[in-house]
Amino acid sequence: MKIFKLMEILFNDQSIQMIFELHHNYLLPVSSLLAQSIEDPDVLGQIQDAWYNFIDSGQVWALLIGSFFGYTFKGFTG
Repeated sequence: MKIFKLMEILFNDQSIQMIFELHHNYLLPVSSLLAQSIEDPDVLGQIQDAWYNFIDSGQVWALLIGSFFGYTFKGFTG
């Protein structure tokens, strides 16, 4: 008897409607985010273009200089 009462509480119309609203309002946008159409499937080409841009723009020098000074100052404080 207790099991039937518990099932009536869990599976009544309000709880099912609440679960449906939760799925519709919060989970549906996440699933639509995961199912996107890909415009340019050349992933390796995009990585290569990003790497060449990283080199050409001089950001690699900022990374190396920042790493050097960071390691040096870490030696002073550590």
